[in-house]
This record gives sequence, C-alpha cells and structure tokens, in this order.
Amino acid sequence: MREGFTLVEILIVVVIIGILATIAIPAYFRYVERGYASDAKVQIKNIAQSAEIFYQEQQDWPADWQEMNAQGYLDIKTSTTKKWEFDCSWPDVEGGMLSGGTITATSLPDMAGGEGKSLTFNWEEGSYTGYGQKDQSQ
Repeated sequence: MREGFTLVEILIVVVIIGILATIAIPAYFRYVERGYASDAKVQIKNIAQSAEIFYQEQQDWPADWQEMNAQGYLDIKTSTTKKWEFDCSWPDVEGGMLSGGTITATSLPDMAGGEGKSLTFNWEEGSYTGYGQKDQSQ
C-alpha cells in the first residue's frame, strides 16, 4: 500500500486555500486601510474641535490649522504632518447653526497606505467620506 496524497487531493486543498485567500485578503486590506485612515480621522476630529474652541474665543475662524497649532489650540505632531496634509474650509455660522465647511486629509508619500488618498469630514453632516470608509471613494 502506498502512502501519501494523490494529485486530486492536493489540487482540492490548493483550490480551497485559493478560495479562502480570495475572501480573506481583500477583507484584510480593508482593515489595514481603516487603520491608516483612523490616524487622519483622529487628527481631523482634533482640528474640528480646536477650531470650534478658537471660534468661540476669537469670534472668527483661524486662517488655517497651522495658526491654531502655533497659538496652542491644537497639537499636531510632525510625524502626522509627514503622512497627511490637511485642508480646512471653515463652515458659515448663522443663528448658531453650521452650514458648509469641510476638513480634508490627503495622504503624502510617507504614509504607508500610499500617496493621494483623501478622507473628508463634512461639518454640516458630521460625517466622513473617502479613504478607509465604507463607501471606499477616494
């Protein structure tokens, strides 16, 4: 009696591993993207909260996030600014309500997930779209 596996048995195992890999690998990369995007999301949230405090104290929006950083309203580390570029469009305030305004983080070459990925926070809706989000738009 011969010992070992037949070619058919080995092929079946290879096919099963291939099927599992086609399911698991894309899911893994989505989790990795969400991890990279969470860094930008945290910083966007910090920028938004700091901007609201700045507005309450100064009765005007800052010129940009760097102004808040320079005045001590915000503390964004150099390691973050090497990975993400932040662009702020402040909302209009009418009757205590915010309308319009976005904060967008765009990845730079030092970001492990790649350059040019964008994550945008919409002030009015309080929602995020883009990189690492469920809609997967860029």
